[in-house]
Amino acid sequence: MRYLLFVCAEESVEVSPEEASAESWVEEMDGRDVRRDGSRLRPVSDATTVRLQRGEVVPSDGPFAETKEQIAGFDIIECEDLDEAIEVASKHPVAKYGAIEVRPFWEA
Repeated sequence: MRYLLFVCAEESVEVSPEEASAESWVEEMDGRDVRRDGSRLRPVSDATTVRLQRGEVVPSDGPFAETKEQIAGFDIIECEDLDEAIEVASKHPVAKYGAIEVRPFWEA
């Protein structure tokens, strides 16, 4: 089953480059043939939220929600079940100072 990992962290949290690096996690998950794709995202100051209100496109600066934790990146993984997906997410380096939301895809 495919899962989307939302990598969430507060932008104000300062971590060392070693703590922030996902290189060893990526290598492990690629080696296990679990990780399908992933990327860091630019800061929320570069985000634009788009809404359609009464037929009019209404873009606004910033993220879709007012919260301290923001989506900082994502990974798409393929695992046997939710237990394996949780185990994979728990090894992500951001899990130590942020949060990893595990969400399954609707399978066609």
